[in-house]
Amino acid sequence: MEALNDPERQQLALAQLAQLILRHTPSSGTHPTAVPSLSLMHAVHPSEPLESVYKPSICVVAQGAKTASLASEIYRYDPAHYLITSVELPIVGHIIEASPEVPYLSLKLGVDLDVIVDIVKEMQRPESGSQAARGITVNETSSALLEALVRLLQLLDTPEDIPVLAPLITREIVYRVLQNGQGALLSQFAMIGSHAHNIAQAVQVLNREYDQPLSVEQLAKSVNMSVSAFHKHFKRVTAMSPLQYQKTVRLQEARRLMLIEGLQAADAAYSVGYESPSQFSREYARMYGQPPMSDMQRLREVMAATPSAE
Repeated sequence: MEALNDPERQQLALAQLAQLILRHTPSSGTHPTAVPSLSLMHAVHPSEPLESVYKPSICVVAQGAKTASLASEIYRYDPAHYLITSVELPIVGHIIEASPEVPYLSLKLGVDLDVIVDIVKEMQRPESGSQAARGITVNETSSALLEALVRLLQLLDTPEDIPVLAPLITREIVYRVLQNGQGALLSQFAMIGSHAHNIAQAVQVLNREYDQPLSVEQLAKSVNMSVSAFHKHFKRVTAMSPLQYQKTVRLQEARRLMLIEGLQAADAAYSVGYESPSQFSREYARMYGQPPMSDMQRLREVMAATPSAE
């Protein structure tokens, strides 16, 4: 049999990946799997913008397209491009291409930074520069990466193989990502002592303690950085200042509490750390374009009008 060229390998792997995702997502929505840190997504309609904090992960689309927004930046990913997040970031995800005939099908694989460190050492890659880079990027998808992902999803049909083989295939997937020209941007977040690693540590604190008063001076000190260097590198990684980051996480969580758990605006404000409901309402309206209750009414009307999952 004649060997396939790279574009043909890529198309074949994408088709296999789409079939596997479709088989293991019998309905629309996000589906966890038996492979640790792997989840699958299936949607038959474009979505409302959906907010969440993305942990370090690789996001690959087999069919359709999606955007991820960070502050004012928008990253599009589709079958030809995959998304990497190297640090916890408050992202607005928006499925923009999906239909019942051609559903949106994707996967998200969490990245273990310790695995990255091990692989970087084995690759003997030279140290990247000291300047921290943005914690989110989009890369071109390769046939080698897609084929490794296909093998990972095939393990869902033989769950007894997952404990032994899933870690090996996951290491290959991370290796394929690190081979890419953007690999150095991912590896620096795993290198202890780098500016990127220090910012990642601070971001973890902010996500864990978002409802507490923020002292930028104490946060910078906790990662052994001067306040000026901390501000510069934090904005380079997250596209926002520490205070803007905390505000974004607070407002996203408050919106979730009101929409999903039914909290009133004032209760949601206090739950995420605001001392003044009026300040909360002002900042909420600046971020979402409407006061909390008007926004909730709109979102609930949208949810009620959205066709049910298949």
